Amino acid sequence: MSVRILVRVLVLLASLGGLLTATPALAQQDEPGSKDHPMVSRMANYYISNYATREFNAFGFLVGDDKEQRVEGKYWQIDYWLKDNAKGASMLEISRNYRNAFIAKGGTLKYVDNDNVHTVLTLTANGSELWCDVDVSNDGDVYTLTIIEKTIMAQQVELSAAALAKALNDTGSIALHNILFDTGQATLKAESSKELQLVIDVLKADATLKIEIQGHTDNTGVKAANLTLSQQRADAVRDYLIKTGGIAATRLTAVGLGDTKPVAPNTTEDGKAKNRRVELVKK
Repeated sequence: MSVRILVRVLVLLASLGGLLTATPALAQQDEPGSKDHPMVSRMANYYISNYATREFNAFGFLVGDDKEQRVEGKYWQIDYWLKDNAKGASMLEISRNYRNAFIAKGGTLKYVDNDNVHTVLTLTANGSELWCDVDVSNDGDVYTLTIIEKTIMAQQVELSAAALAKALNDTGSIALHNILFDTGQATLKAESSKELQLVIDVLKADATLKIEIQGHTDNTGVKAANLTLSQQRADAVRDYLIKTGGIAATRLTAVGLGDTKPVAPNTTEDGKAKNRRVELVKK
């Protein structure tokens, strides 16, 4: 059972007169090892009943009625409970406090519902984009902060030349997402060299191998421009393999397919990232 569902269950039991005296929530002190987010403080008279953090996770933040935006990065979920016999805050007061605090620092209100159950806020600070969902329940006696500091995941699993060769032999194609370009340009970024070297190694290991280099984009912008850009990027990869890798031009073809062959929905940033790729196809 998730922390959020557990909180809802306990709140329901409280409202029905359930016996909560045996739950850890009534310890009246912060859960061991827990702490407030370094940029987001708590309301007075509340303590941390549950705490979770991850170096990389995702959360769907409400940005409209029945509309979510998935955000990835460093993750916190912190549940706050009102201390026994302490003066609490209303749902509106909690929502408005966090809203005002974010806006005072240059933040933005992304969403708030009519009952002030969910308030979603963003703030750019210290080079990071911070998203915060304030989820209030039980008339303000309990609230949860779900926070994501938006980052790109640190890649820990790397493709090897052997894995690349196997994929080409087994399936006939492989998508590469670490061949990167400047935004809106066909200029290869320096960090692309590692993955490009793997392609060179595979081609050198099998002198009979011929590949088609396909450039793919997401659907942002004009289709015709995406098609042109994808062709230019495929050409840039081909040129690199020829000039830097010494691969014969006759073994390489390049084609730009724009946004015509998506592998994921273009409705989310995660889906668009998957669609922006270079794909190698065995000929």
